[in-house]
Amino acid sequence: MDSIKIKDDFIKLGQALKLAGLVNEGVEAKYAVMDGKVKVNGEICTQRGKKLIPGDEFNYRGQTIKVTK
Repeated sequence: MDSIKIKDDFIKLGQALKLAGLVNEGVEAKYAVMDGKVKVNGEICTQRGKKLIPGDEFNYRGQTIKVTK
């Protein structure tokens, strides 16, 4: 499992997808989330602005990424 390190208390899901390199542009993240293709902590998430905190995990296209501080 890969991870991304954040400096702040949280990161929004769309930003996390970009930071992890799973999408190239914000619009790609928007549609991936809106189409129900992203899971957060094992559940489908359709909120692009969902706040992820250290310890959360998200999955897209078979890759799971953990948020760390």
